[in-house]
Amino acid sequence: MKVIDLTHTIKSDMPVFPGTGQPKLDPASSFEEDGFRETLLTMYSHTGTHMDAPAHVRKDGITLDKLPADKFVGKALVIDCSDLSEGDKIDISYINKYKDIINEAEFVLFKTNWDKYWDTDKYFGKFPVINDEVVDYLINSNKKGIGLDVISIEDIDSHDLPVHHKVLKNNLVIIENLCNLDQIGNDLFTLCALPLKFIDSDGASIRAVAILD
Repeated sequence: MKVIDLTHTIKSDMPVFPGTGQPKLDPASSFEEDGFRETLLTMYSHTGTHMDAPAHVRKDGITLDKLPADKFVGKALVIDCSDLSEGDKIDISYINKYKDIINEAEFVLFKTNWDKYWDTDKYFGKFPVINDEVVDYLINSNKKGIGLDVISIEDIDSHDLPVHHKVLKNNLVIIENLCNLDQIGNDLFTLCALPLKFIDSDGASIRAVAILD
């Protein structure tokens, strides 16, 4: 068994969505004064590698803490879109390349390799995003969730968030800011994407890992 970490490390100077405050990691207890260490974490619910709940954009949407734990674990497949560049759309042809096995996947993850731009201005630019036909396919095929190695499932300058609304209305979860998808390959694997469990969570940072047999 091989386990691959798909999660960016949370730190005070990490990239965050424009307008969102950066996390703070403040020493709360020390070995010298208390005999143990604790850290006070202050951060937004969509910090780093994270999961969006339906409640992120919908007043009637379910929160992550109310979803069963099996919603966050399942068979997954990485779709290779690394040939795309700034502003390109991921169309249904990328799905069709995997038609022999994609029906077995509960999560579909899109590898653009944009995580190589983490900590640079380009990460916040025109990254590849999925088009409407791909969104419809993923919804109609009853997947548990969609994951990407970019900061958003849609263009960063989108204000009304139509893709978020469409996906989350159908109770899929969205995973953003994944990394290391280039280490997985083209076969099915087990994805564990477990969000921090807090009450009424519209989203939460996750520790996502790929488990390869």
